Amino acid sequence: MSRTVPPSSPATSTDDQPELKRVMGPWLLLLFIIGDILGTGIYALTGQIAGEVGGAAWLPFVVAFVVAMITACSYLELVTKYPQAAGAALYVHKAFGKHFLTFLVCFAVMCSGITSASAASRAFAVNLVAGFRLDAGSGLVLLIALGFMCLVMLVNLRGVAESLKVNVVLTAVELSGLILVILVSGWFIAGGDADFSRVVVFDTASDKSMFLAVSTATSLAFYAMGGFEDSVNMAEETRDPARIFPRVMFAGLGITGLIYIVVSVFAVAVVPVGRLASSEIPLATVVKTAAPDLPISDLLPFISMFAVANSALINMMMASRLLYGMSKQGVLPPFLAKTHPVRRTPHAAILFTTVIAFGLVAFVSLNPDSPVVALLGGTTTLLLLTVFVAVHLAVLVLRKDKVDRPHFRAGRVLPVVGAVVCLYLVLPWSSGRPADQYRIAGVLLLGGVALWTVAWFARRRTAAGTAAEPDETPRP
Repeated sequence: MSRTVPPSSPATSTDDQPELKRVMGPWLLLLFIIGDILGTGIYALTGQIAGEVGGAAWLPFVVAFVVAMITACSYLELVTKYPQAAGAALYVHKAFGKHFLTFLVCFAVMCSGITSASAASRAFAVNLVAGFRLDAGSGLVLLIALGFMCLVMLVNLRGVAESLKVNVVLTAVELSGLILVILVSGWFIAGGDADFSRVVVFDTASDKSMFLAVSTATSLAFYAMGGFEDSVNMAEETRDPARIFPRVMFAGLGITGLIYIVVSVFAVAVVPVGRLASSEIPLATVVKTAAPDLPISDLLPFISMFAVANSALINMMMASRLLYGMSKQGVLPPFLAKTHPVRRTPHAAILFTTVIAFGLVAFVSLNPDSPVVALLGGTTTLLLLTVFVAVHLAVLVLRKDKVDRPHFRAGRVLPVVGAVVCLYLVLPWSSGRPADQYRIAGVLLLGGVALWTVAWFARRRTAAGTAAEPDETPRP
């Protein structure tokens, strides 16, 4: 997922700088949005969602889709009003003008990238074990996940330019896996072997009401819908963004939302909920159940590996660039802005973010009480939904800021509804999130605040030292 840092001073004019080349038309932007949304969530979390609500696993995807569409309206108003490649942090800074708040939003987005990549690394390890049919315990899966993160780090250190052509190829591979699930499941259903009665059966834990269970499952399902918000960072490279962005973003969300809902319905109809919920590779389980004699069931784990590997690489690349950018602007300690003398990659930030990812994967893998991917995926949505609350509020605050260009309007009601719903899915007593998600998010943000504090004191000391230097300018 593409993430960028806002300029240190949004009011600074950039008229003397050349604009980015506008190369993206509607089709390339559509593929970018679809490719950004597809990935780890649907491949890894379908079983966990079914475990929360039973056969009605499609309902959390529907609710997550509606929340994503409402949030997209707020993003569309802001990106067509301010077509700059800076995203949520820029909008929040324009609205509230508080550098510390801007930093928190930017750091939360960066942390969501790391937690997403950590979830992807675990999913990669599980799919690799399944694909090669290894007899592996949790220890080996953990080592594979950490080894995969090392590989991502090495590629990141070498320098990877993600082009639109590569994005098209990756999107095609990710999409092929989901189409494969739909086709094979459809064949199984057409043969009369499926049980559609399970699709309307709610089966929640005894300590949760139906409403709370749906809220918990929606918090997980939203992880699969994430990524649409990153397309706003392509605004400066899109032709006529005010006209193109609204219809393309809605089309991208609609296509992926429809695919997710069909996949979740078919998965529950083909595989009993208990078996689906206990599998860390739920879609591979669906294909193996629907077509046990066909070798294509052995292909899906490798497609899943490719999809989650792409998610991890993009997220770790962008997380390290965010950290580098914040350090370069003086918001974080200067050592994080160091670049490799040959590769010219932000090696200090890459190493720093990789260490955080190592810690996350190891922490949740050694905790037997929580499913790893669900915990990290939930932490990702917790951070993103918190950012979305700020974006919805920014839309309302910036209504007074008039611009001399036509732009999308989200209306008066949708931003308010979006802020309330996103906040509802963030709060612990309404979202049903496990406490570990808040602990992980809190530790990450506290670490960011600590780094910000160190940088703040360093800037003050430097400023004080500069002011105390005697004026040695020769006088006539």
